[in-house]
Amino acid sequence: MTQDTDLPLALVTGASRGLGAAMAEALSDTHHVIAVARTTGALEELDDRIQARGGNATLAPMDITNTQAMAQLCRSIHDRWGTLALWVHAAVHAAPLAPANHISDGDWSKSVACNVTATGILIPFIAPLLGEAGQAMFFDDPQAGEKFFGAYGATKAAQIALARSWQAESEKFGPRVHILTPAPMVTATRARFHPGEDREDLAHPRDEATRLLALI
Repeated sequence: MTQDTDLPLALVTGASRGLGAAMAEALSDTHHVIAVARTTGALEELDDRIQARGGNATLAPMDITNTQAMAQLCRSIHDRWGTLALWVHAAVHAAPLAPANHISDGDWSKSVACNVTATGILIPFIAPLLGEAGQAMFFDDPQAGEKFFGAYGATKAAQIALARSWQAESEKFGPRVHILTPAPMVTATRARFHPGEDREDLAHPRDEATRLLALI
């Protein structure tokens, strides 16, 4: 943690590409962004884009499934800045499409670890930083029950179920929890799930970030 700032703080988990990166860029106009992702190079490219538009960010190259690292990050945020204004949770493990009876142990374990377990651990870590006035954003992708989406659909649905519980529990006293559904976008994840799709009709992540942020 090296940056001092008078701007409100936004933590973006899964900030290296796709919607997470677009959210981090858009938020940098009004927030100091703490960008979390595993890929250092992609975070550095994000930082270049943020600086080019006059913003600044703190880069945190780490895996959200590393509980100790995420605990240290949250502790550092608390010690340096005290609070967060917003948490955008865009990190996801998109396992390859496969019939339910052919899901590999590795793909299932990674899906549960990233999409479910990490979310369940991060909410208690981050909620105190958000306090009553902060906000959190989750992104639904209703693929549960569709053929070949077993690992991704089931674990993403579990993540959103957990977020909905938190949303209901915090309705009166905060933080405000938003669960939004992005339009189909031009992302690497969608290309893996829908190879050969006509991408001209898909939304750009930057446009979706602008649209979704306007909703909160």
